[in-house]
Amino acid sequence: MPPELTRDIERAGYYPALVRDVVGTALAGDEVVSHLVHQETTFDHDSVRRHVTVLVLTTTRLVVAHADDHTEDGAPVGTATATTESVPLAGVRGVMLTHVVADPASYRPGVLGHEITVTIGWGSVSRVDLLPATCGDPACDADHGYEGTLTADDISVRVSAVADGDNALAQAVAFASALQAATAR
Repeated sequence: MPPELTRDIERAGYYPALVRDVVGTALAGDEVVSHLVHQETTFDHDSVRRHVTVLVLTTTRLVVAHADDHTEDGAPVGTATATTESVPLAGVRGVMLTHVVADPASYRPGVLGHEITVTIGWGSVSRVDLLPATCGDPACDADHGYEGTLTADDISVRVSAVADGDNALAQAVAFASALQAATAR
């Protein structure tokens, strides 16, 4: 693995030895073109959960690694689950970038905002959002069925300069740009 990828996995601090081994196994010696490591902590009602996502672009594949921890009631130690998926670049159906820009009237060219969400779809997971359909008549109480959208949403990674730092935001933009270029060929 390239030293930069190893450094970023270590910096994330989420079971770095496990994550390094899982990513290294998935890479299987492929050359790394670009990468993005994103560690996130979420808070449930009574627990704190950590997880890390590692996206690696090689010359032929997108490697996605995700690891998170679980604590079972009464268990003396926690458990971590680490999953990898390898997607041939030809199989990536879309790369969507959402830029969040505060005060767009004062936007400075080249800054690209303070937050980015990278959404990558390859057809493994789809999300269905359904809402009751209406006819537009506020007095109508007939059943018009449902309407909705089907969204390919295999993975989304949100990186914020406020939460993650300017360097993490720049790395996310660089990774997304490299992935877009690689999948457009």
